[in-house]
Amino acid sequence: MDKDEKEQLERLAAELRKYIVIMNCYAGSGHPGGALSAADIVAYLFHKELNFSPANYQDPNRDRFILSKGHSCMVLYAALAQKGFFSTEEFKKLRRIDGMLQGHPDRLKTPGVEFSSGSLGQGFSFALGVALGGKRAGLDFRVYVLLGDGELNEGQVWEGFMFGAHYRLDNLVAIIDYNKFQSDDLTSNITSLEPLHDKLASFGWQVVEINGHDFLDLEQAFSQARKTKGKPSVIVAHTVKGKGISFMENNPKWHGSLAPVGAERHRALRECGCEDLRL
Repeated sequence: MDKDEKEQLERLAAELRKYIVIMNCYAGSGHPGGALSAADIVAYLFHKELNFSPANYQDPNRDRFILSKGHSCMVLYAALAQKGFFSTEEFKKLRRIDGMLQGHPDRLKTPGVEFSSGSLGQGFSFALGVALGGKRAGLDFRVYVLLGDGELNEGQVWEGFMFGAHYRLDNLVAIIDYNKFQSDDLTSNITSLEPLHDKLASFGWQVVEINGHDFLDLEQAFSQARKTKGKPSVIVAHTVKGKGISFMENNPKWHGSLAPVGAERHRALRECGCEDLRL
């Protein structure tokens, strides 16, 4: 990756964060913390890794991106708008009954959404099934699924890790947004995941551990996943909850079900570069 590519990705990720804050303020609710932590990962996927665009989103051989942690949907909506699936005007109706952007992604309402999410863990199971189906159909698309670290509390996820290794799903890449927080507290205080690398490797997956905000790390991780044959890959991406908005960073309050108001709203809009916006 050269300097220009890296700077372009940084600009795209910054725009995703701006869109996330705008949506959150329009709706007056949402889950900003985990959407912001995943912005760099999603920017890289949508602009460097995925064979997926408005031109091919119904092609059976397209790559699939599945957001398993569906409550972080603002980062997905931001990326889809950025790619031209719909206008940013739709942001004004986030989480409204008459809008296409609901509080969890709905593939029947929103162009570009692959999976209608629900309980945590279900998106991972869906991704595994899609990857297996692609192999059995002789198609060469790849599947990328983004999970939250709190989501790893679900037993369904660990069944999925067994399933993926058993069927040698080397067309599947799981990315764990390891921001160390879930809805109430640090993951280490609720159910410790460590030693996470060793656990995942023991299930038979190729494990790559990276800084999830470093585009060079992301490039190397996805390149390694493409080269890995005979087993699925999982990228453990260390991130910062609320990344890019100073008062949200590493603060469990900003996991979800709220939006900044008053002075905090002005500060969030200023920090993401849209302080002149009138909401």
